Amino acid sequence: MKKKALFVLAGLLIGAVLAACAPSQVGPDAQAIEHYNRGNAYDDEGDPDRAIAEYDRAITLDPEFAKAYLNRGGAYFDKGEFDRAIADYDQAIDLDPKYALAYNNRGAAYNDLGDYDRAIADLDQAIALDSKDAKAYHNRGLAYERKHDFDQAIADYGQAIALDPQAAPRFNNRANAYADKGDPDRAIADYDQAIALDPEFALAYNNRGIAYRQKGDPDRAIADYDQAIALDPQYSEAYNNRGLAYAYKGDFDRAIADFDRAITLDPEIVDAYNNRGAAYADKGELDRAIADYDQAIVLDPEDRKAYNNRGVAYKDMGDYDRAIADFDRAIALDPEFAKVYVDRGNAYKQKGDLERAIADYDQAIALDPEFAAAFVNRGNAYDDKGDFNRAIADYDQAIVLNPQFADAYNNRGLAYANKGDLERAIADYDQAIALDPEDAYAYNNRGVAYFLIGNHDQALADLGKAIEIDSGFASAYYLRGLVHGEIGERERAISDLEKSIELGLDAGTKQAAEEILEDLGQ
Repeated sequence: MKKKALFVLAGLLIGAVLAACAPSQVGPDAQAIEHYNRGNAYDDEGDPDRAIAEYDRAITLDPEFAKAYLNRGGAYFDKGEFDRAIADYDQAIDLDPKYALAYNNRGAAYNDLGDYDRAIADLDQAIALDSKDAKAYHNRGLAYERKHDFDQAIADYGQAIALDPQAAPRFNNRANAYADKGDPDRAIADYDQAIALDPEFALAYNNRGIAYRQKGDPDRAIADYDQAIALDPQYSEAYNNRGLAYAYKGDFDRAIADFDRAITLDPEIVDAYNNRGAAYADKGELDRAIADYDQAIVLDPEDRKAYNNRGVAYKDMGDYDRAIADFDRAIALDPEFAKVYVDRGNAYKQKGDLERAIADYDQAIALDPEFAAAFVNRGNAYDDKGDFNRAIADYDQAIVLNPQFADAYNNRGLAYANKGDLERAIADYDQAIALDPEDAYAYNNRGVAYFLIGNHDQALADLGKAIEIDSGFASAYYLRGLVHGEIGERERAISDLEKSIELGLDAGTKQAAEEILEDLGQ
């Protein structure tokens, strides 16, 4: 997911004013202005190199021509040569220390270099010199947003809007700040306004789509991405984002098609490789997932997400050592990345190293005390150790943090069942099913609990529902076979046990199924 913000580079707005004010005398100044205006014309045509050549000539003829330095800086900015742009803005400011526009543009350049404190200092000065300049408030808002000071960013965008209420990009950027602050409803309201002001604003449709997806409304998100793509068929990020929305809906084939298109349009779009890899992983195509994560890492060797995702794929393949190596690398790149500690903990847990797993979950929780999944995973490790009370305490905390967390209820139910408290276990399975009616494991587990308390009819109903949801659920067939055998339904027991073996059981359960079949005379 990538959300882009617009900044305002104002230097090139000066040209028309200067052209109208050309002096009448013949001499270097007049010639300098002629080259300057020519430079502006080339820049308007999108030819910064020829523009720079003309500004060079203007400056050679008049070395104190501050506006020529300003606009040459703008041309360098357009080329992405921010250091050379800043050097020109420096010169413009030296020549005219009250040149508000030069401070604004230098602040914009520092923004793009990631030097947000210097950007803010310049934009403060631009505002002090011209408190009515909407562009300076807008650019300072962008710097604050990138520093994650969203309230100050929103305040600056608001001031820019008050000064220039017809500028769609100002609403777009304030919306971004609201979205980053976790207020998607206010974000959407601002994107709506940006689109009302500029119905051709593809970026605003894209960003509104992101906000809808964050709200859990993938269909409205897709509609917005569709519109962004209709306006700009080369918009690689809109394809990438639409792919994410399809993946959210579980439509991995359409997601992959969109990621393919994003990569075709921009072969260096790292997020699309990461996201396509995740879609392949969700389809169970782990080799293709790893190939995509490999490519993401080639394009950006500092991409912590790609190492983490590849580590998860290796873990799911059972290659725990390579998984842990990737998680180690992700942590080296970002020691504050809480999720990767959970994923590494899961790899250690699956290797049977519960102490190291718990240590990683502890670290994830220390970094993010509201990380509900970290509590669930630590609870799972405690459950595996037989420490059911500590497991339940962790599941309790996960539920406090996220009362909609179905897996936390399911797993707490298992811990209660392991303690022999089947009534509380069933209550938790009930809640897990209420939150996720398609959770085959919760039906399976509740079926086991009902079987253990002697409610065979409810056990059969729940195990049947688990199989209906997941027809490849081998252990559910095995358990239903046990229930049928318990109540004397020999043929049904044989059918279910044979099916469970066909689907694939672990070695111990398979042996038990074969022994029961032998006892049943099969």
